[in-house]
Amino acid sequence: MNEDRNAFDVVIVGGGPAGLNASLVLGRARKQVLVIDDQKPRNWVTRETHGFLTRDGVSPQEFRRIAKEEIAAYPSVQFASDTVMEITGQHGEFVVRTVEGKQYDAKKVLFAVGKRDLPLEITGLSEVYGKSAFVCPYCDGWELRNRELVIITSANHALHMAKLISGWTSQFTLCIQDDNPLEAEQKQDLSHHGVQVYEAPIQSIRSEDGMVSAVELSDGTLIPCTGIFFQPKLQTGSDLPKVIGCEMTETGTIVVDAQGRTSVPGVFSAGDAASELYQAITAASLGALTAVSINNELNVEAWDFN
Repeated sequence: MNEDRNAFDVVIVGGGPAGLNASLVLGRARKQVLVIDDQKPRNWVTRETHGFLTRDGVSPQEFRRIAKEEIAAYPSVQFASDTVMEITGQHGEFVVRTVEGKQYDAKKVLFAVGKRDLPLEITGLSEVYGKSAFVCPYCDGWELRNRELVIITSANHALHMAKLISGWTSQFTLCIQDDNPLEAEQKQDLSHHGVQVYEAPIQSIRSEDGMVSAVELSDGTLIPCTGIFFQPKLQTGSDLPKVIGCEMTETGTIVVDAQGRTSVPGVFSAGDAASELYQAITAASLGALTAVSINNELNVEAWDFN
């Protein structure tokens, strides 16, 4: 590795909860770490982060500010506001190049790039997303408890979503938005529990100042509501894992083992990019666990080299 260039033990791509917690663990382990983040996190559409002990209700922006303030106690961790455009090399000798023309050497690479929402196809949904329409009941269900909700889902997930949402409110309606019809047994189960189901396409979401008032269907049906949960269509936050050969699932999640290792030696992933448990505290936990694995590998390699 060329010592004349910016050389790091680990380059972390992505500065959300997973990348930040990984950098904290690695910084405390005295590793040279660079976190490269494009400052475009998915969760900035929301006002608050929930379910994270000691940080429940804090905004995503404030969460990151506090995290960086704490990580600043460990001088071996650096941050760069930039976008990684290319990674070449191999285990122990990766070269990371960015849009700003920077180049860094790294022994290990950690992808903590999260997921990104694909464009919302329903008219009016973007106006309420993060204000009165959400994707995760565990994150925002408490705020919508006992309210009239519309659940926008697919037929395959309809029964699951109904059972899940029922823990927060009994006043909800299902809108099935795909070409697959509900099975008769599913309809009977939902009807037995008093759940109204509509299968006509959604025409638009009616709202004012981000607060939903009704969902309008293509057949003219108007469903009054004060909140929405929906299933977003997601993609990995960066194409680089796939480009460099990391195995991916059909849904675009990076395949990792229990230590966060990808199929490419020396490359790791943590957080939403490598999981479908989309909670900040889960991402942070996975970032910490993967950082431990990375640190152990670095220590063993240094021991065996000397």
